[in-house]
Amino acid sequence: MSQSLIFPSIVSEEGIRQYFRQVWKFPILDREQEQMLAIQLRENGDTEAAHTLVTSHLRLVVKIAMRYKGYGLPVSDLVSEGNIGLMRAVKKFDPDKGFRLSTYAMWWIKASITEFVLKSWSLVRMGTVASQKKLFFSLRNLKARLNILDAGELSESQAGELAHKLNATQEQVSYMNMRLAVRDLSLNAPMSGEDDGAEFQDALADNSPSQEKIMAEQEEQSKNSEIIAGAVAELPERERYIFMKRRLTENAPTLEELGVHFGVSRERVRQLEVRAFKRVQDKVMSDAKNLGTIPQFSDY
Repeated sequence: MSQSLIFPSIVSEEGIRQYFRQVWKFPILDREQEQMLAIQLRENGDTEAAHTLVTSHLRLVVKIAMRYKGYGLPVSDLVSEGNIGLMRAVKKFDPDKGFRLSTYAMWWIKASITEFVLKSWSLVRMGTVASQKKLFFSLRNLKARLNILDAGELSESQAGELAHKLNATQEQVSYMNMRLAVRDLSLNAPMSGEDDGAEFQDALADNSPSQEKIMAEQEEQSKNSEIIAGAVAELPERERYIFMKRRLTENAPTLEELGVHFGVSRERVRQLEVRAFKRVQDKVMSDAKNLGTIPQFSDY
């Protein structure tokens, strides 16, 4: 993507409100316009098309970035990092897949901002185990749900309750809470020098899933995928082929087609598929029991 393209920018934290007004002026594209511009970008490297695709989604970046405002980092930095993710998404977007750019870009924006947040905190690094990342993103909301109010220091009973629910130690919860408390001092800072009572947290309403919920779901999905992949790998070659073709592909072949492929009857293929599924299910349930997670088979 050309470096000569000019997008709205945030000069300072005081310029956020002006930035919001700027990005909300860009029109939202309909599906046909988006498809046409994406094709022009892919086939001709059209920088004007890229510019339009990016600017029409800048408000999406703002909405996502505001979900992370509670971690004490400058909103301007969160938006800037989100914009980087958006530009990467526009560059990689394939209009032939059939989905909208916003659906695809959302994950790139979240990934870019999340990485920035984690790298900005000395306690939580990208190489840190998933449980610590989950604690980082979950503690504040869990305290709110449990109506736990503190002045930066949790009582022993509070720390114990939170530790139990977050699968962490009391020491980990107490230390993370202190670190978050330091950053929380600026949560209610006004959006500008004007005395209008507007705070950063009031800028946008967002009813989407919370970040800790998203991370927990992603962590569990990744764990489940690993378990299932391991179980499938242990199948005999023919059963593995049938299972993967029938259960793990978007356009699954018919029993007749697989019967021709292996030179067996349709009923024999059905029997092999059922047996393979049963073997995978038993293996997965056994492994999942040990790991404390039960993958769902409805999609398989």
